[in-house]
Amino acid sequence: MRFSPRLAIALVSAHLAACSMLEPAPAVEGRAPSRGVPSSSAHSAGDELMAYLARLRGMTERGLAAETTRQREAARTAPSDLAQVKVALALALTPQSDEGEILALVEPVAKREAADDDVRAMASFLHVQASERRRLRESAAAASKGLRDERKAVEVQKQRADALQERAAQLQQKIDALTELEKSLSDRQSQGR
Repeated sequence: MRFSPRLAIALVSAHLAACSMLEPAPAVEGRAPSRGVPSSSAHSAGDELMAYLARLRGMTERGLAAETTRQREAARTAPSDLAQVKVALALALTPQSDEGEILALVEPVAKREAADDDVRAMASFLHVQASERRRLRESAAAASKGLRDERKAVEVQKQRADALQERAAQLQQKIDALTELEKSLSDRQSQGR
């Protein structure tokens, strides 16, 4: 499925607006995180992801980098779909993150039929967002290269125009000198008669 950039931005905006209405889930000592099995006393994986996203939104760039490192370590020690999506979420909010890394984290989760629906939906969303970011970054790089090439071409044209203008000035000086010489010769002939 392909999303337009406007749709992706609208989805992100709606998602972030919804996150601002959520309060972070209270930490419960001794209980393992929910793996997407909702119960009356546990939060679903979707609730956990929304609370996590709300927490990430308030972080600085340095805080996001530290959180990404922490989540990578947590995903390495206790691998799960939810852990991978959390790493991808932290990376997605980091300005200089690598889209390839995000895609590598969420693509398997988005394709896995057995994954929790909420986790899979978030993985799919992050996949679309990272793909779009990559496409936009590549478009910007191509446009930047095109602009540099165009500037070089304009500079070459300007140098050519300057050279032609200088050549025209030199030719005009020669014409003026020849005109003066002709006038001088003409004056001598008329005086010699």
